[in-house]
Amino acid sequence: MKRLLSYLKKYPVITVLAPLFKLLEATFELFVPLVVARMIDVGIAGGDGLYLWKMGALLILLGVVGFGFSLIAQYFAAKSAVNTGMAMRSDLFRHINALSYQEIDQIGVSTLINRMTGDVNQVQSGVNMFLRLFLRSPFVVLGAAVMAFTVDLKAAVPFAVTIPALLAVVFAILLVTMPLYKKVQKKLDQVLLSTRENLQGIRVVRAFNRQKEEMSRFKGETDSLYKGQLFVGKISALLNPLTYVLINLGIIAVLYCGGVQVDAGDLSQGEVIALINYMSQILTELVKLANLIILLSRALASLGRVNAVFAVRPSIPESGEALPEAAAGVPAVQFDQVGFTYAGAREETLRGVSFSVLPGETFGIIGGTGSGKSTLANLIPRFYDCTSGTVRLFGKDIRDVSPAAVQRAVGVVPQKATLFTGSLRENMRWGKADATDAEIYAALDTAQAREFVDGKEEGLDLRLTQGGGNLSGGQKQRLTIARALTGRPRILILDDSASALDFATDARLRQAIKRDTENMTVFIISQRVSAIRNADHILVLDDGQPAGYGTHEELLRTSPVYREICASQSAGKEGKENG
Repeated sequence: MKRLLSYLKKYPVITVLAPLFKLLEATFELFVPLVVARMIDVGIAGGDGLYLWKMGALLILLGVVGFGFSLIAQYFAAKSAVNTGMAMRSDLFRHINALSYQEIDQIGVSTLINRMTGDVNQVQSGVNMFLRLFLRSPFVVLGAAVMAFTVDLKAAVPFAVTIPALLAVVFAILLVTMPLYKKVQKKLDQVLLSTRENLQGIRVVRAFNRQKEEMSRFKGETDSLYKGQLFVGKISALLNPLTYVLINLGIIAVLYCGGVQVDAGDLSQGEVIALINYMSQILTELVKLANLIILLSRALASLGRVNAVFAVRPSIPESGEALPEAAAGVPAVQFDQVGFTYAGAREETLRGVSFSVLPGETFGIIGGTGSGKSTLANLIPRFYDCTSGTVRLFGKDIRDVSPAAVQRAVGVVPQKATLFTGSLRENMRWGKADATDAEIYAALDTAQAREFVDGKEEGLDLRLTQGGGNLSGGQKQRLTIARALTGRPRILILDDSASALDFATDARLRQAIKRDTENMTVFIISQRVSAIRNADHILVLDDGQPAGYGTHEELLRTSPVYREICASQSAGKEGKENG
């Protein structure tokens, strides 16, 4: 709640004016039954037409003024809620971006998306309704009861019985439904997770002809959500009939007591009508209050989930020192007995990894699937911190350097080529915000992407769809390499980033990178021996630990794992040639 109040405090005027104008509207509404009573007792009973016109005009005036106050209140409430939602969403997005890969892995991408959208929207709706009704509804209930007792003490006795009974029913239903709504929200999270997984992997689903199985699984999850919503909806649906029964019984009691007093001459007919109107007002506001509490319970549950994300502290702080300049004999990257374990994992993914790479050298990393190559690559730009040992950049412990300084110095081309909606030029400037067209074209030349870019009429203005869906896999990989090269990083990491390229293009790419990246330390991570055989040093990984270190020729003599990889790929080539 402290966080939510901090957002509301930023807009104190509109936050206060919203409930204030609602109170003014409610005040005018409480006078309406009295005016109606006077119209009946004086105007109709006395046959005074002029008095009826005057009271009718007063009713219209009360309605118009109350409607105006209501519109103003709803405007201020909506504005305060929207501002709060926007600020919370922005802060949440900023906080998520400050988290390391480790925290994001633990929470889950689907969960974070749901918190950013559904939960923040739920909080926003809760704030809107709270500002509009949290003072108005109790005020009208209490005000109507007080006004009823001012009309006539004896005739208002049914109010003293009906209101506590109504409150008991309302809060009993709320106590039952609130925990059920939380369970329904968890089921909704699961449905959203399944939806996201299917949409992201739609090509795989269709490739394996798994549409029916996935639809069946999704139907099972939505059926569970449906049954949960239906069950809690049935309980909530009891609210209206039960409250209406109690109110109608209260109205019958008012009519009976009032009728007796009218017959005795102690109460007028107009006053009886006023009492009935006050009873109806109480019913309406109690139903509104119950719906508000249900909405607030959902909003508070959503706020709790949002706060749970805010409570996650980044394991990698944003503060730190600047990265030192390169010095003679000081390695650009040095691993000293590095080990790494993913959160929740029982075993280390990396263990006992040590190597040094001087500025300007090319370093190859090879190994089988799951050997830890990408994990090692993620430690260099400090996406994760190692759990044992030390990683040093240019002689400095990476944990003492600010992540921003590290990431400015390190260019990463991940396994999965990721591009963003916008122009090709805008995507290239992710590497360097003020990059000129000449610098972009130079990077495209090195990445072997200039040819197909020049083949497009739009050139650098080519519009890319979401994820670069209008490009082939090889084109996307070359553009992501060009994007990294545009920033001229001191360290370049190519994490199996040429897997979609043919051997000839891959060879030209490696030659161009070696030619055009003077003094740049290059890491090439690949499962192809041809991609790393000319590297200055090669690290062979097997099940997360080093299985060889040296040049291609040295490893052929000393590393059985490397010889096995080379033999398997040579056999594959011979098989293709013979076929």
